[in-house]
Amino acid sequence: MVDLEKLKNIFKELVNIYSPSKNEKEACDYVVNYLKNLDCEIYLDESQHKYGGNCPTIFSVLRGNKNGAVTLSAHIDVVEPNKSVKIIEEGNIIKTDGSTTLGGDDKAGVAVILYALEYLVKNKIEHEDIYCMITPGEEAGMLGARNIDWEEVYKHINPAKNTIVLDNAGKSKYIAYQAPACNNFEITVHGKKAHAGIEPEKGISSIQVISEIISKMDILRIDELTTANISYINSDFPTNVVPDKTICKGELRSHSYEKIQSVLNSYESICKEVCEKFDASYDFDYIQAYPLLRSTDDLQFAKLFQDCYKKIGVDSELQVIGGGSDANFYAEQGFNAIIIGVGMQKVHTTDEYLEVDEMKIAAEVLLEYLMRD
Repeated sequence: MVDLEKLKNIFKELVNIYSPSKNEKEACDYVVNYLKNLDCEIYLDESQHKYGGNCPTIFSVLRGNKNGAVTLSAHIDVVEPNKSVKIIEEGNIIKTDGSTTLGGDDKAGVAVILYALEYLVKNKIEHEDIYCMITPGEEAGMLGARNIDWEEVYKHINPAKNTIVLDNAGKSKYIAYQAPACNNFEITVHGKKAHAGIEPEKGISSIQVISEIISKMDILRIDELTTANISYINSDFPTNVVPDKTICKGELRSHSYEKIQSVLNSYESICKEVCEKFDASYDFDYIQAYPLLRSTDDLQFAKLFQDCYKKIGVDSELQVIGGGSDANFYAEQGFNAIIIGVGMQKVHTTDEYLEVDEMKIAAEVLLEYLMRD
């Protein structure tokens, strides 16, 4: 059913277009022209000015002649370094010469979507309405999906709530249906300056205070569905000055909003306790980075898609994942999203490669779903 050479050619054409986050316009033009040639209706959400990008989120619909509707989604930006990709094909593997990322994350997903739509059109196959959402800025914090002007979008196009996001790393058989919410937090400790060599006892070391705070915090793997990490600590003073200000930053992920709040509360309690001990003070701030992704239909959509894998001879697996994606922001808008793999491996590194047969499976299962009775 899948013309592998045609699918690979679409992928390679996309990979050869330089499209890092916030600079995806050329790749956007490629996708828009491809969709126009298939007679898709197109609406561009021009919200990129909110974050300094140059590419809109692409909304489209290929009208069908069967009842029902579905939405397909992928992102068009890639992780640097990605300029002047040198594609190397070795059997089942497409990779680079090691000097750049490949961009399979997520141009493999975009390629599969474009291929599937073209297949239906060229072969005059009956199908339901098929909507697409192709986003920029995903790798820089889901900037495209985060900033969509939904109120304006719904005036022009109304995507189906059941959504297939082609952006899962690894084998194509995985169907992710749940992903955590994430909060970023920042702790600032205020101590007291003093000369570290002459009268250190008159100072309060913010570094000492924050070190004790961190030592009492539950971080890394907290439980099966909750993780936390501190990745930044800063206090910039001469060695002869007791530092009076130190900042640390981190993130907290969980599949439960209640758990996130409980852990954040415990962090603030530790700050209060330790700062009182040292007669220091603190600021504790946090903000949601992205919301939860959960099934809204008790996994009915995910299991329907799982049946499509079975029909093409693939044993699929439902998956709870630990990372965020555009799907999290779709969920906040009431979309019922699943995320499937397209064969990309070692993503975000210059060792990235694509398993071609896995991209082919993704195209096969997508067509199986779109052509189902």
